[in-house]
Amino acid sequence: MFEVENLKVSYGQSEVIHEISFSANKNETLAIMGRNGMGKTTLFKSLMGILPSSATKVELEGTDLDGMDSYKRVASGLAYVPQGRMIFPNLTVQENIETGLQVSKQKKIPEDIFSLFPVLHEMRHRKGGNLSGGQQQQLAIARALVTNPKVLLLDEPTEGIQPSIIKDIAKVLNEIREMREITIVVSEQVLSFTMDIADRIMVIEKGNLIHEDLRENVDAAKIKQYLIV
Repeated sequence: MFEVENLKVSYGQSEVIHEISFSANKNETLAIMGRNGMGKTTLFKSLMGILPSSATKVELEGTDLDGMDSYKRVASGLAYVPQGRMIFPNLTVQENIETGLQVSKQKKIPEDIFSLFPVLHEMRHRKGGNLSGGQQQQLAIARALVTNPKVLLLDEPTEGIQPSIIKDIAKVLNEIREMREITIVVSEQVLSFTMDIADRIMVIEKGNLIHEDLRENVDAAKIKQYLIV
């Protein structure tokens, strides 16, 4: 479904992502874990075309995305929920979600969006900036979903969110995958959340992928060592 080979990202003369290769299958959730500053956000921005990169291959279901503009990647089936959510604070919840409709060519928000996120239906006329962090995260995911993605990139979705809401987000991500049969690639530092959603876990350190395990084989103590500052 989603294949990346030998992806490199540089800031000036300094290479920060070093020939990373990975693939994610249809209807699989892949988690990329690592401490702050290890390259997770840089990797995700480059996959979305926000940062320039070079690669042997960045392919989504047979479509070559390498060198493609971000909006064309979205049209090809790649959606991105950035770190910090980046919702439009002065637009209502409904208006925020509707910004994604132009990609999918739908006229109105699909029914399943509000069934996945009932709190957003209740607050659909409230401004996005008045929502809690957890509600804004749900809004950012909903906005990405209305583009009808084949692959959903989520950068640190639990950052700054209280534990009870983290569990809700894990539940919703599992429901999304069941309903939409999409591929999810998530960057994360919270191991308990990752274990709730991921089929496979990789670890990134200093711009290199250094460890990989299926969820059922994960040594939690070993992963935690990678995450300790």
